[in-house]
Amino acid sequence: MEEAHEVTVETTGKKSPDTRNTGPGRLLIAVYAVFAISATARAGYQIATKFADAPLAHILSAFAALVYIVATISLAKPGRTWFKVSLAAVLVEMVGVLVVGAVSLFDPVAFPHDTVWSLFGRGYGFVPLILPVLGLLWLYRRRPARERRG
Repeated sequence: MEEAHEVTVETTGKKSPDTRNTGPGRLLIAVYAVFAISATARAGYQIATKFADAPLAHILSAFAALVYIVATISLAKPGRTWFKVSLAAVLVEMVGVLVVGAVSLFDPVAFPHDTVWSLFGRGYGFVPLILPVLGLLWLYRRRPARERRG
């Protein structure tokens, strides 16, 4: 069984368990879960019915779904390893939203069908653009304390 590491809360200097699934983190995880489900459903439908029309867009939708699933699970799990997985997933999400958003804006022909990240998540109220920013802020606030060596 994995031990809960400790996090130093900067404002009080007190130690708290290394978890990201408390307080506002629960809402963040819930939003990631909703996006994991919706992106998976969207990708599944697109791949099953329209794959030949826009394979790149549909593969990117499936990739986004995978990123949201990994982020949801890793944000809910305690420990330094899960923290690193969360950080990687949210950073990949951020890069994906920015790259796919920019390409879909400047070269709409490249994405004849929308993905979750098209036009910076416009079809989802720009939540895909805001979510990784909130995720990174939450991860920064809940980062594990550094182990002392020496």
